[in-house]
Amino acid sequence: MGSSIKEDPKSTFAWFFEAAYPTSLQDAPPILRQFPKDFSDEELMQTVPKFCFPFDLERAGHSLAAQHFTFVLTDLAGSRRFGFCRLGTSARSCLCILSDLPWFEVFYKLLNSLGDLLAQDQVSEAEELLSTLYLHPVPGPEAPLGLSLDPQESKLRITSHPSSLPPAPGTNQLLSCFIAPDSGRLPSIPENRNLTELVVAVASENIVGLYSSLLSERRVLLTASKLSTLTACVHASCGLLYPMHWEHILIPTLPPHLLDYCCAPMPYLIGVHTSLIERVRDKALEDVVILNVDTNTLESPFQDVDTLPPDVVSLLRLRLRKEALAAGEGVSRLFLRAQAVLFGGYRDALIYSHGQPMKFSEEAFLAQKPGPLQAFRQNAIHLQLFKQFIDERLEKLNSGEGFSDPFEQEITSNGLASGSHRSYQLWADNLKKGGGALLHSVKAKTQPAVRNMYRSAKIGLKGVQNRLRYKDSDLLLKRGGSLRVPALDNRSERLQHRLPITHHFGQSRPLRPRRSQSHFEDEAPQREEQREPLSGPKEPWGLEDLDSNFLGSGELDLLGEILDNLSIGMSGPGESPTLHPSHSLDSCHLGRGSCFNLVSPLLKSPAHTHWTTHFN
Repeated sequence: MGSSIKEDPKSTFAWFFEAAYPTSLQDAPPILRQFPKDFSDEELMQTVPKFCFPFDLERAGHSLAAQHFTFVLTDLAGSRRFGFCRLGTSARSCLCILSDLPWFEVFYKLLNSLGDLLAQDQVSEAEELLSTLYLHPVPGPEAPLGLSLDPQESKLRITSHPSSLPPAPGTNQLLSCFIAPDSGRLPSIPENRNLTELVVAVASENIVGLYSSLLSERRVLLTASKLSTLTACVHASCGLLYPMHWEHILIPTLPPHLLDYCCAPMPYLIGVHTSLIERVRDKALEDVVILNVDTNTLESPFQDVDTLPPDVVSLLRLRLRKEALAAGEGVSRLFLRAQAVLFGGYRDALIYSHGQPMKFSEEAFLAQKPGPLQAFRQNAIHLQLFKQFIDERLEKLNSGEGFSDPFEQEITSNGLASGSHRSYQLWADNLKKGGGALLHSVKAKTQPAVRNMYRSAKIGLKGVQNRLRYKDSDLLLKRGGSLRVPALDNRSERLQHRLPITHHFGQSRPLRPRRSQSHFEDEAPQREEQREPLSGPKEPWGLEDLDSNFLGSGELDLLGEILDNLSIGMSGPGESPTLHPSHSLDSCHLGRGSCFNLVSPLLKSPAHTHWTTHFN
């Protein structure tokens, strides 16, 4: 998802070759076979094969067999080319595909198909497979592609709709099939191999520490004994920075002849196999962050996590453990939200004068949020990744191209730019204080009409509380604070269509199920045993818990909503009232302490936005 990827490549891959392990670490690995056969880039042929064996075989032993890993080549323009490798038996040979496309899963699967054909001495079939894919136009995003062998003509054919069923006798034999990745989508678990390996291999606390070090543009080393895990963690950690990308040295696997790169004075992100890490540590390393994936330890001379706003750190630490265990885009969206909170205010710092190109004002960007976020941004404006991000956004806006991506959608859906009802401070307050901050935010942040409604509701609630303490326990509460003695099945129509305050604004309300009095009495003892003291929400409030129509809703009946969420326990003499989570509002006996239902939050679809600018 980074802009350093070359656009519109001519072919799916540029070069395939098989290299043998060199006789010594100083020698270049010999090339056993290649495609195209007339490939003649001498510089690549001399340098690239050395990246295929980034370890010391004598120290690593034979545990490296049948592994996939990648390396990256960066040209002077900043464009990156990816090398996808598959080690053979006993790590004595390596298959490699060089491509401008970061299609990890696709090329790993293709390498397996080629490895199987070559292992069966089907060299001509492997060459036919490579030739067919090389000459075929580059598939578009999410385009399915199948490579099948026609037994009658002995030729490979490409189909755009490969079947997942086994081929019938006499029909085409499917050799390989894949779906071209969409670079505009967020990585998901388990579809994205790199992200999956990162959350499995590295503890959540260390992922947050690694993320903060990359945001500070440190010199970062990762080490692991498994090359596939090592390179996956390097690539996945870069993805956490989206929509920004790592602008400095990136070497997912460092070959032995380039170990001196670890002493470079500029920021870098480098992966080193454990068989070489001792040689690296013997060098004069200063101010280097080292993550050992095998031992799950992070060594850092800096306190980069402390430079992040405390609310962002709390969000990542509390949610990452849960999201890492679930399939989908949860982990990617969690870090996307952190990036939106940290940098989403750039929109409000864009300045446009008629007839002039749009510009970015650092002063306006820093003046938005006083406190920890402002302190973080004072350092962030000097980062190369942030400067490059701003330049790319300005270039698109000034050209009239416009853009719409998950980052912009996250800013809009969570109100992280001016003109929205919710702000960073509202989100931070709710994250720190939990559900109690919601009422405080209503009082402090809403429009004047809503604040007046809050005051009236608060006065009415106090009156209801006083009356509840002295009324007979058979009395039932109706909306508006009035007390009556109706039958249990005569409920207010307004109660039928109401959910608690934190959940239903701008959404339809489901009907509450009707229950008979006898059914309620049968369940009452069981409910009393299940009640727990309500000391606050179990988890801090996230942005998704606050609806975008929260402050602008015209249906706000705050007194009724407060009564839906609060319960005043009838305590004995000398005891203070307690709050309990509720189970039903339909039939509540106030003599034993009322109980009110808390409903799970409803799911919401994120808002979408498209930014574009046109100049006359």
